[in-house]
Amino acid sequence: MANNFNYYSPTEIVFGRGAQTQVAAHVQKYGGTRVLVVYGSQRVVRSGLLDSIIQPMEQAGIRCFTLGGVVPNPHLSKVYEGIEIGKREGIDFLLAVGGGSAIDTAKAIGYGLAEPDKDVWELYESKRTARGCLPVASVLTIAAAGSESSNSSVITNEKTGEKRSYNDNLARPKFAAMNPELTMTLPDYQTESGCTDIMMHTMERYFTSQGNMELTDAIAEALLRTVMAQAKILHTHPDDYDARAEVMWAGSLAHNDLTGCGNGGGDFATHALEHELGGMFDVTHGAGLAALWPSWARYVCGNIPGRFARYAVNVMGVTPGATEAETAEKGIQAMEAFYREIGMPTSMRELGIDPTDEQLHAMAHSCASACGGSKGSARLLHEEDMYNIYKMAL
Repeated sequence: MANNFNYYSPTEIVFGRGAQTQVAAHVQKYGGTRVLVVYGSQRVVRSGLLDSIIQPMEQAGIRCFTLGGVVPNPHLSKVYEGIEIGKREGIDFLLAVGGGSAIDTAKAIGYGLAEPDKDVWELYESKRTARGCLPVASVLTIAAAGSESSNSSVITNEKTGEKRSYNDNLARPKFAAMNPELTMTLPDYQTESGCTDIMMHTMERYFTSQGNMELTDAIAEALLRTVMAQAKILHTHPDDYDARAEVMWAGSLAHNDLTGCGNGGGDFATHALEHELGGMFDVTHGAGLAALWPSWARYVCGNIPGRFARYAVNVMGVTPGATEAETAEKGIQAMEAFYREIGMPTSMRELGIDPTDEQLHAMAHSCASACGGSKGSARLLHEEDMYNIYKMAL
């Protein structure tokens, strides 16, 4: 049964070769006059990409300021640094050059500058709701998070080890310049982690227990099959433009809420579990998701065996078994085989970490607390369930 839904996706997409050359015109279009350019690694500096974006803006009369050094699992301290720059320089627009970490940082800075008398971390602690956000846009260099067109951002408080998300349509980016060529120099592990994250954004909306919409399911299944096929190509041919383009576009579609329309709410328990893993061990997000998903799937699939059986047949291409449960297990095994084929882990030890039982309990407790006591749609998980999944995932 299809559920009621609201769909809001206002981000303008500028897609294809040379998309980044249109940035200055689009910043002006959306009212930017004093821009803070947020980026991560020196790769965008050494390649000349940063200068190629900033120079046309300055030639157009747009003042530009920079904030580099954003890291994966982006830090709250960098957000605070950006807020201070914004206050000092009168910033009125945020432009992220990079992937989800740079974009999420820009969104958080945007929230902070819109309400400079409040602590932005309170939003991520769920203590209040944002009342404003400066306009944000991006030049995407990593296809993964989908933050370029989503309402979400994830920030890590490195002092406490808490990795928390905040979702609000106020932060939907004004535009995203998406040139697949800019992703070609990524290491394979980062590319495949990105593909995993894209798939998980879709799967979190797919595995629900409160009704689904056939058209949305079909879109989600096609997106998943496409990303799997292109991930395999990129594993051996990283300079394949068409594969890069397919994955980049899939990243936006996977997290702009399209693949959840009419479904009974998203699950996102795997994401919540991984946030604790990332907060404690600073692991690559997509790889962390891959390490946890098989255990989560086996823990919850008995609640919705039909969904897992459909996924197994329509996405993983397995031959149905004698029962839905048998088909579901074959699908999970096929997913594990796919992860291994593209170099992703299927357990925490394969990820390179070996948490103690005390750490597993700590992550489960923190996850449950951050979620208000429970999380999930496929199956509602409480702290004990979360601990059990972490234990299975060792």
